[in-house]
Order: sequence, then structure tokens, then C-alpha cells
Amino acid sequence: MTQAQPDLDAERMRDSLRAAQLYYLQDMTMDAIAKDLKTSRSSVSRLISHARETGLVVINVNSPTHRMGAVQQQIRAAYGVTAHVVPVPSGVNEIDKLERVAKSAARILSPFFNSNMTLGVAWGSTLSAVSRHLQEKTTLNSTVVQLNGAANFQTTGLLYASEIMSRFGTAFGASVQQFPVPAFFDDPETKNALWKERSIRRVLDIQEGMDMVLFGLGSPYADVPSHVYMGGYLDDSDYEELALSDVVGDVATVFYRADGSFRDIPLNSRSSGPSLDLLANVPRRVCVVSGASKLPALRGALSAGIVSDLIIDESTAHFLVDD
Repeated sequence: MTQAQPDLDAERMRDSLRAAQLYYLQDMTMDAIAKDLKTSRSSVSRLISHARETGLVVINVNSPTHRMGAVQQQIRAAYGVTAHVVPVPSGVNEIDKLERVAKSAARILSPFFNSNMTLGVAWGSTLSAVSRHLQEKTTLNSTVVQLNGAANFQTTGLLYASEIMSRFGTAFGASVQQFPVPAFFDDPETKNALWKERSIRRVLDIQEGMDMVLFGLGSPYADVPSHVYMGGYLDDSDYEELALSDVVGDVATVFYRADGSFRDIPLNSRSSGPSLDLLANVPRRVCVVSGASKLPALRGALSAGIVSDLIIDESTAHFLVDD
């Protein structure tokens, strides 16, 4: 066998996996896939058939460790996390890219969450998109808990956050524990006092027993604005404080730097979000990221050790390992 034959086989395997992901995970038609892959509809059909015949697809897209693409392997080697790379054709705008990643994230998430588990969910633009694509899966004795408050001086935030939480609860048949507190307190002492109240302590205790957390990354530099940066949660003095602290992003309104440090950032003492130390101890920590503008926030989150599973679009994944 010539050297060209193994290369052709490997290329066909990659094309088959990509076509299967687009067909099964993103519900794209064969005509649309053919356009994306710059091939014919019949070729797409053969690629998908090949994916089934070779075991890449067993009802759902199956991408086991030994068949992971190079970029997944590189991310695991560099950061110690499991990457789920979502194929997105070049030229797709950032909003459509987020929708594609969110749709895949909703499907990837479903097998992770089972009966007798507690899932912590952060609100935000990314999780709002994921919640719209959730698949129904009946679980028993399961709980979905809100990670951080959503109120600010302009709005209670209840409608926005509760809609996201409700979608997760409905999809999994889980009880929902909301967190009706401000995203940021005006005074750290107010937060400290409220955290002693039994009604609040109950939610905090549920958070401490989480089996899994799901979150996007807030970023002041994102092309698709993060909700915390456009929803009236921060004023000019807060932005100045974040700049002075060299903040690159946040998870559930807890801010961090490029090296993952966060404890001495003043605004965190007023945040209702969980400590990154708490998140780092949760068994499964699923981060959903779309767009290269989130790279500084993503690198900071990886440095903080709060990610175990990363769901990311293809081009951003390549930027992550190529820089």
C-alpha cells in the first residue's frame, strides 16, 4: 500500500466525522452540508453512511478518545480538559456561530446529567442560547440550582434568569432552586449578613453539593456582548476597577485575571457568584465558548482550573492551541 492510501483513508475519516456532526448534532440538511463542505449531496450521503459503518456514529455522533481530532488531543495535552469541538464553517457570523455551538452543547450535555444529581447553572447570553435547544430527558430526584443572582438597580433580573432555569428544569424534570439576590451588592457587609440567613444558606448549601456546573464566560471584549456587561450591572467606577485589576473575564459574575487569580479582585467581594475555589472542586465543570474574542477569558478560566469539559467552536479551538 502506498503512503497516499493511508492519507486518503484518514482524510475520508475526518470528512465523515465532520459530516456526521453537522447532520446529527446540528440538524443540518444534506444540501446545506454539501454547500459547507463544498461537495455534492450524494458525497455527503456516502460520508454519513461511512461514519455509521465505521462506528463513528451509533445513534448519536460517537467521537471516542482514540479517534479524537488533533485539536482535541492538543487541548487535552495542554490544559488537561476534554474538548468537544463543534464544526462551524468559515464565514459564519458570531451570532450564528453561538447558536450552532449552543445547539451542540445542549445535546452533549444531556448524557452528562442523570437522576440524583445537582446541576449548577449560570445565567448569561451563552446559557440562554443553550437552554433554547435542550432535549427532554426524564430524571428523578435531580436539582438545577442557579449559581448567582441576577438583580441590579434597574431590574430584579428574575424574568431573565428564571426563564433560563425553568428551561433546564423542564427539560430534565428537575426541581429548580432560584437565587433571588442581586448580582452585585452595594456593600460587602450586606452580602456577608445576608449569607447568614437560613433561606439564603439553603441555596448555598445546595451549591456546595453540586455534581456538575454549566457556564459560559463573560468577557468585556466579546463580539457577542456578555449579558453582565450590557445589562446595567456595572457602572463606570466598576469598569475602572476591573481595568486596574487586569480582569479578562468572569464566571457567574466572579472575575479573574489571565493567570486565573481572583481572590484579591475587589468587586468579587460584592458578587453573589460562587468562589472559583468551589467551582474547581465540582466533579464535572462544563464550559461553553463561542468566538475568538473570548480567548483571553477562556485562557484565564483554564488557568483557574475550573474547566473539565470544554465545548467550543472549531476555529476558536485552533486559535487556542496555535497561539
